[in-house]
Amino acid sequence: QVQLVETGGGLVQAGGSLRLSCAASGRTITGLDMGWFRQAPGKEREFVATINWGGVRYYTSYSDSVKGRFTTSRDNAKNTVYLQMNSLKPEDTAVYYCAATIVGGSTYKTSASLYNVWGQGTQVTVSS
Repeated sequence: QVQLVETGGGLVQAGGSLRLSCAASGRTITGLDMGWFRQAPGKEREFVATINWGGVRYYTSYSDSVKGRFTTSRDNAKNTVYLQMNSLKPEDTAVYYCAATIVGGSTYKTSASLYNVWGQGTQVTVSS
């Protein structure tokens, strides 16, 4: 069973940047589709980004609210997935979670219900 640990969260001013890392242990992330989700206080967990295997290469997908500002990537050799967040806004404040599931089915897994392994989350706070 894979375990996921997110790091890199913190407090940043609006317009700033952060890079989140999701380190996996227990098995290689090769063969896993990876996703990023976030949950703000009083709100439901929402999709942020995915990097999924499409048979030939990895495909990325982003929510409309972060498209053009956030970029997800993965380094299978380091067993780590990244979320680069630029031009941060106060509304990006949330706990960010990394998630994993076995490759297969949809290439764009944007629903939290499709992931069965989750990290503990890392807090991102953006001040105005």
